[in-house]
Amino acid sequence: MVKKKKTVEDLENETDLPKYMEKEELAIFLKTAYKQGLHLDHPIFLTLAYTGIRIGELCTLKESDLQIKNGTYFLNINKTYYNPKKNIKQYELVTPKTKNSVRKIDLDEMVIKVLQELMEFNAKVKEEFADEYYDKGYMFVNTTTYLGYPIYPKVIEQRMKRLLKLANLKNKTISPHTLRHTHTSLLAEAGVSIERIMSL
Repeated sequence: MVKKKKTVEDLENETDLPKYMEKEELAIFLKTAYKQGLHLDHPIFLTLAYTGIRIGELCTLKESDLQIKNGTYFLNINKTYYNPKKNIKQYELVTPKTKNSVRKIDLDEMVIKVLQELMEFNAKVKEEFADEYYDKGYMFVNTTTYLGYPIYPKVIEQRMKRLLKLANLKNKTISPHTLRHTHTSLLAEAGVSIERIMSL
């Protein structure tokens, strides 16, 4: 069966177009994450919004992925999270979604500061619970149960729902992936070329 080609009218009538937050909504959301968020909330959502990385890429970020070259900090994105058994201890690291997904992302000073503070916090937890800490160098880790294991994507989704409610944002259906579209939208608004955006 030949697939019917979509018309402009079809595209205009679609309701599942990528959702994103307006700049003002993002500011409210991140402020709520900072003031009323649980541990990790602000670093997680700030990083997702300011880098455009996928949630699975964030979960597998290691401290060694924060690198500096010629005075410029960047994140090295080269893996993603896979956990078909939904068991925190039985996750896998797999290659990113596409070949172009292996990339380096320049970082805003605010993100660098937040990530450095997070690594300092992790070092203290690691020192205090050395015997039970799963030390594989992850950045966004569990710090209550399963110490040191990478944070589970479902947890991030649940936390986002909580923050959206607290922030009283109208569109409660947005997800962590929305922040990727938000990042793209903000880059386009800032005049970044489509070629550069497509490489992220």
